[in-house]
Amino acid sequence: MPAIVGVAQVITLGNSSVFHIGDVYKIMPFAAAKTFSGAGSFNTGEQLEVINKTSSTNTYDPDVIDQPISLNM
Repeated sequence: MPAIVGVAQVITLGNSSVFHIGDVYKIMPFAAAKTFSGAGSFNTGEQLEVINKTSSTNTYDPDVIDQPISLNM
């Protein structure tokens, strides 16, 4: 079903952002990233108490390619 969209104001988009309104056939990324972090790394808020006795981040990744993006155009 077609979408009827009014005014859309986009101030900024990042380097690998996707702006999508209405029907779409295919959305493909042009960039990919992998982030490794230890326990409690992305905690946000007030009065946090993070207790990590022994923390280890496993970065062993046997598959070389996680998401191939070479043919996305």
